[in-house]
Amino acid sequence: MPLKKSEISRRKFVKDASVALGGIMIVPRHVLGRGFVAPSDKLNIAGIGAGGKGEDDLNQFSKSPNANIVAYVDVDESRITKTKERFPKAKYYKDFREMLDKEHKNIDACSVSTPDNIHAIAALTAMSLGKHVYCQKPLTHDIYEARLMAVAAKKYKVVTQMGNQGGSSDGVRQAKEMYDAGMLGDVHTVQVWTNRPIWPQGLPTPTGKFDVPKTLDWNLWIGPGKYVDYNPAYHPWSWRGWSAYGTGALGDMACHMMDPVFRLLPIDFPTEVECSIPTTWVDGKEAKYPDGFPSASMIHLKYPRKDGKGEIKVSWYDGGLLPNLPDELADGEQFGGDDGGCLFIGTKGKLMVDCYGERPRLLPTKQMAQLTLPPQTLKRVPEGHYIQWVNACIAGYGNGITSSPFEYAGPFTESILIGNLAIRSWILSTGKDKDGDDIYGGRKRLMWDAKNMRITNFDEANQFVRRNYREGWSLPSGLTI
Repeated sequence: MPLKKSEISRRKFVKDASVALGGIMIVPRHVLGRGFVAPSDKLNIAGIGAGGKGEDDLNQFSKSPNANIVAYVDVDESRITKTKERFPKAKYYKDFREMLDKEHKNIDACSVSTPDNIHAIAALTAMSLGKHVYCQKPLTHDIYEARLMAVAAKKYKVVTQMGNQGGSSDGVRQAKEMYDAGMLGDVHTVQVWTNRPIWPQGLPTPTGKFDVPKTLDWNLWIGPGKYVDYNPAYHPWSWRGWSAYGTGALGDMACHMMDPVFRLLPIDFPTEVECSIPTTWVDGKEAKYPDGFPSASMIHLKYPRKDGKGEIKVSWYDGGLLPNLPDELADGEQFGGDDGGCLFIGTKGKLMVDCYGERPRLLPTKQMAQLTLPPQTLKRVPEGHYIQWVNACIAGYGNGITSSPFEYAGPFTESILIGNLAIRSWILSTGKDKDGDDIYGGRKRLMWDAKNMRITNFDEANQFVRRNYREGWSLPSGLTI
């Protein structure tokens, strides 16, 4: 088949460039194709979300001499003053779809730092265009989206990283080396706790009429989520507590707090999940608020070990609820860190870590001074989580390594979000016994079929596995699980 004129021109350009430079090819990114960065070039990054955490993410990337911030997106112009000042040459957009349409030839990678409900649709759109993606935690709002993100990263051959920076810490690697050396024996129980939420939760749906700020495009802020009138109870901070846009305390912090659990132990998906929620009383009746998450919760997950040696039980505590203090913890010693912690209980010992997997220490901690730690077997990440991703993007898919690629972060996030199925099911529960009397608490145990992504004993919960997007919003075509 004869070549088209455009193909001949492209081949001639590449050949001429190679000859003129003694065989060293320096070509623009759009010639190299999808997902590739010119070896001589900087990584051109676009930020989807440029205020708050998005601003910090862009600042972190810009610390690399190989990173170049060329565009950024935010639906609220009042939130990007510092970003504008720091990156004056970067182009500003309010809609990430417009930005990707107009700038896709000029960018190599995207950072996604938006409310949770936008994560998947923005990241998958960018990946479908061959862009490497860094996406804040939790990776997605829905279980279905999490599985799709893992599939997409492999399909589009792009470098990915979830924003759980503890995944690149020395602490979690040291904890893994201690576990692999047999210091804990067989772990059978894990307890994880956090100080979240630090925003309002467990409240009735906001009401009242408010004017939308002139700097804010409220329709774009809603994105694919359920449309509601503007209310300052949602933006810019407290959206995490509302199920249409956030994923509650579990979604906010479990990707940090539970990362060591998935890195150390031979588990993937739970088979059972249940939750326990403190009862809220209003006018003598139990109050359940269907549009939000409760002020506190306990979630219990049961995981079969992948090595066939039984089960591991993992319990999560938030909102001020805590597991029992271990007997081995001395009086006055802090249980975990300021943000929470994680306790591994094994047949030979107990290991406690702080948030991000930092400061791994066996209990009682006094033994750490005399303990000989196992040799270092895992490579450290001295450049940190952000720069690791930049370097991996430049190295290219298959060559660059990241700590939390979507192939890992997708199943990890999926497993965490199963806990929210239990919470949402508790909210749905009628709380009635066989005689029609109220059952306060509404506790449920859900059975999870990971292969088919379904709750098998409470079908009402399956509506939360994959939500319906609002009209005008859709995932890229051609993606299937």
